[in-house]
Amino acid sequence: MKTPQDIRHELAERAKRRRLALNLSQEGLARRAGVSAGTIKRFEKTGHVSIDSLLRMGLALNAADEFEGVFKLRAMA
Repeated sequence: MKTPQDIRHELAERAKRRRLALNLSQEGLARRAGVSAGTIKRFEKTGHVSIDSLLRMGLALNAADEFEGVFKLRAMA
């Protein structure tokens, strides 16, 4: 079973890979997302970020649709 720390680090790593795939620097993502560069650096290093900043980064990384499934109830088979 994954721990919250495991999930935070996986999210941060996926966000970093997506940022790099979009050819964005940390500063470029920060400007696009409307957050500080320190927020991006801290998130990529530790996985710690506010939900507001995470959503802003997700929007800036063209990943808004991926938030749609969070906490959605799924039909039981």
